[in-house]
Amino acid sequence: MKAMQVNDYGPASDLTLVDADKPSINADQILVQVGASGVNPVDTYIRSGTNNYTASFPHTPGNDGAGTIVEVGSNVPNFSLGQRVYFSRNLTGSAAEYAVCVPTHTFPLANALSFAEGACLGVPYTTAHRALFGRAHAQAGEKVLVHGATGAVGIATVQLALAAGMDVVATAGTVEGANLLRAQGVQTVIMHNQVGYLAAYQSLQTGFDVIIEMLANHNLDQDLKALAFGGRVAVIGNRGTVDINPRDLMARDAAVMGVALANVKPAELCRIAQAMLPQFEKGVLKPVVRKEYALSELPQAHEDVLKSGAQGNLVIVL
Repeated sequence: MKAMQVNDYGPASDLTLVDADKPSINADQILVQVGASGVNPVDTYIRSGTNNYTASFPHTPGNDGAGTIVEVGSNVPNFSLGQRVYFSRNLTGSAAEYAVCVPTHTFPLANALSFAEGACLGVPYTTAHRALFGRAHAQAGEKVLVHGATGAVGIATVQLALAAGMDVVATAGTVEGANLLRAQGVQTVIMHNQVGYLAAYQSLQTGFDVIIEMLANHNLDQDLKALAFGGRVAVIGNRGTVDINPRDLMARDAAVMGVALANVKPAELCRIAQAMLPQFEKGVLKPVVRKEYALSELPQAHEDVLKSGAQGNLVIVL
């Protein structure tokens, strides 16, 4: 099979298209013919060995993907040959023509979605759902700020929050990003490159019940000042350290919590997938694919996914 691989930690330019052996499975695994592979920032951290991530070599990137089941292990129930699925973790890397998957992280793909859209679900939508409901316990009628809302997880969060009846405010860094968020149904979009853009919300009367934060090292100190009483910040993304004043939390009985998909147990992953499936079928949730790449273009996708001004998901189509 064709696969993209690296033989050591390094830049995206080290990724090379190779002829690799088609992987085999054991009785507890599933072999998926990959239709599309998702590209997420975490893939670049693993490839480069940054942020405490490690890999074994040769390494094929890619946690997310969608495709068709071509082999099912004898101990695997509830999956069948020819079934369309998506996955949020696999054992061999999704930037390849085949990937070995495990049942706990493989889920039915809604008929309404393409493989390219399915490759956007595993990390972004599962993370967004866990942040909103599993960690921040957001509820209908609450005021939610999605801070950095134009990326893959941000758009998923916006769609989930709107579908659940929340009052959603979202930030963007470009006019194009703001227009994308308005097209998703967001009534109030804030430009986060303007000075003092959160000032109007930094009181107990105007603050947010929930803030979903994609870049905590830049924003957390100001986020805390923009919480209502009992407000919660769920941190999804971070690329450094930040100074905060704990009194901002104390005055509001507020809380900051981390969100990491790796910590989610299989039973919760299953519940999240089951909760979202009818929403994908009905079009209530709809991934935004910003750009599709060929398999050989993975190095460029790894560069692009870290650039500012994201507007949806980046996908490798096989």
